Amino acid sequence: MVFLLGGLALGGLALGGGGTFWAIVPPNTVRHDKQERFTRGSPAPVVGATVERGDMPMTVEALGTVTPLATVTIRTQISGQLMRVAFEEGQNVDQGNLLAEIDPRPYEVALGQWQGQLLRDEALLDNARIDLARYERLAKQHAIAQQQAGNQRYLVAQYEGALKSDKAQVETAKLNLLYCRITAPVTGRIGLRRVDQGNYIQPTDVNGIAVITQMNPISVIFMLPEDDLPALVKRLHEGHKVKVSAFDSGNAIRLAAGGLEALDNEIDIATGTVKVRAVFGNGGQTLFPNQFVNIHVALNTLRDVAIVPASAIRRSGRDTFVYVVKPDDSVAVRPVQLGPTKAGRTVIERGLAIGDTVVTEGADELHDGAKVTVLKSTAGLLTSSAIYRGVWPDRACSSGYERC
Repeated sequence: MVFLLGGLALGGLALGGGGTFWAIVPPNTVRHDKQERFTRGSPAPVVGATVERGDMPMTVEALGTVTPLATVTIRTQISGQLMRVAFEEGQNVDQGNLLAEIDPRPYEVALGQWQGQLLRDEALLDNARIDLARYERLAKQHAIAQQQAGNQRYLVAQYEGALKSDKAQVETAKLNLLYCRITAPVTGRIGLRRVDQGNYIQPTDVNGIAVITQMNPISVIFMLPEDDLPALVKRLHEGHKVKVSAFDSGNAIRLAAGGLEALDNEIDIATGTVKVRAVFGNGGQTLFPNQFVNIHVALNTLRDVAIVPASAIRRSGRDTFVYVVKPDDSVAVRPVQLGPTKAGRTVIERGLAIGDTVVTEGADELHDGAKVTVLKSTAGLLTSSAIYRGVWPDRACSSGYERC
């Protein structure tokens, strides 16, 4: 209950033990109208910004997955005992670096065997050719039957075939000896070892020895809406390099800069998107395979356009407008036609001139013709907290929105 006593309002507040606490509250601090925050009739404090001329990058954002250009599972091409593992897990390797060695002794023996077979067949072929030449002379003299000379020709051809087979076997044995040294097929980072030294390995092993992933350059696969495809294809057909940036999961730190590499050949009818690959230099290895990143694709840049902070835009139904500060410190409602918005900035296609001042904060209580005071901080930036400190400079306020 409230009793009025001597022009003071006495409020009774019942507390937990049935006791009563009395407080004396000055009546002029009770506010029922939001407009009474400010002195009646004084200009409304607002934050303003100047319409500036500038460039507006037109970008499309998407979520992408870092995908290596090459991922190679290192497998043996011959069977044998793994005698040596020559890499450290997680190290960077260059193409051609030795990774592992297989026991070469069985293949050295096989090479010697086939080289001996080759020499034997070469000797047999030489002897058969000599006999063939003698038989052909005798056949011309009718000293032997023609059939005997013909049989000798077939024997020479047989040895020639055996000789080719022997040479192929020798080359195969040499190749197997080369395969005893397993080298890196690509440059990249090698993963964890999947087999230990001393094990018997063979080409049919599923896991292989390790996996090498190419890290630099590296690509990102992402999806773009089909509505953005015409502008993208136009840029590519004009010969322009489409720049692409990769940002972290918070979309705050740029991890790498690259360019668009390729478009898929069809649109996914389920999502209405097309798959795109961008390639990035990754010398610092800030991009890691299967990492999720935010992609910014620079489709175009609008040059010399009017730009205002997006917070200046007001909406009424489908209409958009701004409050423009006139020279007499009053505001006028100005309909505007909007262009793209990016990073808190909006392009104004029609309705404003360069140099106009628009209200960005404090516009909730404004109307056409209202008087305003445009405030600025000492740093030159307009702040909402400065609005309420600047209205009553001779008073200390505990809140930015209530008069003390």
